Parts: sequence; C-alpha cells; structure tokens
Amino acid sequence: MLLPTCSRAAVAVLAAVALSVAGASQASEASEPAAVGPVAANGLAATPPMGWNSWNHFAGRITAADVRAMADAMAANGMRDAGYVYVNIDDTWEGKRNAAGDIETNDKFGDMKALADYVHARGMKLGLYSSPGATTCAGFVGSHGHEDQDARRFAAWGVDYLKYDYCGARDLYPVTQRNQEMLFRKMGDALRKAGRPVVYSLSQSGDFDIWRWGPQTGANLWRTTPDISDTWESMSQRGFRQLDLSAWSGPGHWSDPDMLEIGNGGMTADEYRTQMSLWSLLPAPLLAGNDLRTMDAATKDILLNREVIAVDQDPAGHPARRLERQGDVEVLVRDMADGSIVVGFFNRGESTTVRWSWHKLGDRFAHPTGARDLWHHAAIDTQRPFEATLPRHAVAMVRIAP
Repeated sequence: MLLPTCSRAAVAVLAAVALSVAGASQASEASEPAAVGPVAANGLAATPPMGWNSWNHFAGRITAADVRAMADAMAANGMRDAGYVYVNIDDTWEGKRNAAGDIETNDKFGDMKALADYVHARGMKLGLYSSPGATTCAGFVGSHGHEDQDARRFAAWGVDYLKYDYCGARDLYPVTQRNQEMLFRKMGDALRKAGRPVVYSLSQSGDFDIWRWGPQTGANLWRTTPDISDTWESMSQRGFRQLDLSAWSGPGHWSDPDMLEIGNGGMTADEYRTQMSLWSLLPAPLLAGNDLRTMDAATKDILLNREVIAVDQDPAGHPARRLERQGDVEVLVRDMADGSIVVGFFNRGESTTVRWSWHKLGDRFAHPTGARDLWHHAAIDTQRPFEATLPRHAVAMVRIAP
C-alpha cells in the first residue's frame, strides 16, 4: 500500500498510538508464529481479478459514500460489463473491536453488510483490507490473534475479496520467510473455514520469492514488487520485471505487479496504454485506482478496451515471454487459447519506428491468415512486414491468427 507524502505524518501518528495500545501484547509474543499446514486452493480467480481499489486515489480519505459512488459509476460507465467486478476498500475502514472481540467499522463506514448489499445489488463484489499484524500499515486494527473471528465476520458481511498486507506484522515477529508464510497461511485457512468464497490477495514487496510459496497459503494472487507510483519509472520497472517470474503465474494463482495508475494524471496517455497492454499481456490483475466518476475520454478508452481486456482474461492463462529487443523496443508475445498469438511492441525510449517480419513468430505464423491492431481496432495487412511508428513510451499491440 502506497502512503502519499501528504499523509505520512498523520499515518505515523496513528500508527504510534495504535502500537502503544498493542505494545504489551506484542512484547509477549513468541519469536515466531505457530506452524500452519499448506492451505488448499480455493478454486477462484481462474483469470486475473478485475475491479477497482480505493488506495491510489483516496488513500485514507475513503468513505462508504465514496464506495457507493464508485459502484454506481462502474455500473453506468461500462466497467462492470467489461469485467471489472471487484470494488475493493483498502486500509482505514477499521474501527475498534467490541466486547466479543469482533471487529467493527469506523464512523466513515457504518454498516458494512449494507454496503456489501449495495455493491452486490449492482452486480459487483466487495473487497476489504486487513493485516496479520496487530495494526495495519495506517495504524488501524489488524487481524492478528483474530483470524478466524475476522474471516467469519467478513463472510457474514458478504465480503468477496481480501487484500492481506503484511506491513503491520513486522512489529510482532522477525521478518523471515517462515513467519510470513505461516501468518498468510493462517488467514488463508480461516477464510476456507468461514464458508464464503473469497479471493485472497497477499500484499508485500515480493520478499523471499513469494511466487514460489504463495500457492501454499491458499492465496490467489501476491504482490511481487514494492508499491507502484504514478510515474513511468515505477510502472515500467515493476511491469517488465514480471517477465522473469512468468513460470509461477497461471489460473488461480497470479503474480501481482500492483494496481493500475491509469487516469491518475502522472503519466501520458501513451504511458497508460503501455501499462494496460503490459499488465494484460503478462497477464496480471487489472485493478483500477482512479476516480471513476471523473474519467476523461482517453482514460475510458484505455480501461474499457475490450480487445485488450480479452488478452488479459484469456482462459488459458499462458504467460508472456520476451521474443526480442530492437534498441529500446521490447517485443513480447503471448499464446492464446484459440491458437492465435498476441505481440506487444513496447517502446521504452524516444520516438522510433518498428519494422518486423511475421516469420519471427515461427513457421506457423510465417503467413498469418489475419492480424488486428488492438488499440486502433483495425485489420493489418499481413502480406507485408509489420511497421509502426511508436512515440516515446508508446505501445503497439497486435493479435495474429495462424
């Protein structure tokens, strides 16, 4: 979870207060959590989850009214029908625990069951955030010691997705792979026992090669990088790094390079098209992070490009691979369930022209029967080599039939 500069001081104060309250119990904790056996897969997320998350735009300002407004916008602007179905509330929704130990919401949220019902009534699903720590990243109440109780509470509310952020557990135990794995397994097991299907998303920075052991926690996706920010450098570094992890991602278990920044204003339209293209080719979860009520036409065109979304959501779940480099241009390819192949030309430098021969895809595609530009929504002449001028940090994405 990215903490905006403007809120760091406030979050630090909140965290200090919460930690002082929890200090006595933390001091008495053992040096490592109890062992938990591997958690079976839950059968969810056959394709990468799609939806929206509150943090990138709202951070700690998110309220129930904002969530309702985002759900309304997604139902009205075509996002829901394009596959964006999760409406995910990040940190700062949490209140105190009641006398029975059940977690409550704070004044910004009130009745969470009513909010879940509101989202469900619009054909979407609700996600929440928690932590295996006594506190969350922002200093609110975490799930440590209450995993089963919180999982049952989430199920009773009608929660469909849980983002579980390791951040707060750093104050309880030494940061080791075993400690992370056992704490993530504990909540994964609790979610399984709670009796409601919940997509389980792990949030940390890719520590200890989480992609190797994430499946044993019962999780469906796991962060593989530090938090993203709305810059070309942050986005491109995190996105292209996923190519080295492709063997560990597939149906039901996805590497997650963090949320989409599309529409937040820090990058150009070409750079946002690059993020959408790269995340879809990898493939990765598509979780928008902008204000969906005020999107301009360019942002809508990017987020609602059905042809690119279809690449991300291809049922085979094959990963992308790097075919070659042409100077600053990365050529990535991905095999699709219908036998076609998608090629992405990513210009990581200044304006350039790409020239490319079909035979580089191998004999089966040396004389393709058809090709389509997925951003211009137009057929491509396959009787001649492919050529495209790519502005700085731009992308071309082509789907080719053998």
